[in-house]
Amino acid sequence: MATATWNGVVIAQSDKTEIVEGNHYFPAESVHAAYLKSSETQTVCPWKGTAGYYTLEVDGETNEDAAWYYPTPKEAAAQIKDHVAFWRGVVVTDE
Repeated sequence: MATATWNGVVIAQSDKTEIVEGNHYFPAESVHAAYLKSSETQTVCPWKGTAGYYTLEVDGETNEDAAWYYPTPKEAAAQIKDHVAFWRGVVVTDE
């Protein structure tokens, strides 16, 4: 079971993550959407496509662009459609 935690709060938890480039991509339904706020940030990966970002908001604290997702990934990364990954201090454990 993979768990993503920030500031002591579980943001996502699933036993069905996709691991790409060492990152756990959590199915969207396993992520607590109440902690996600849309961001205008976008980046482009040559083989995955264009990523969108979320800022985390937990107990009055914010973590800018700490989660990302590929709304329409390229074919090579089709398995991460509707999945969310984390960084910037979000701790992901796999136990």
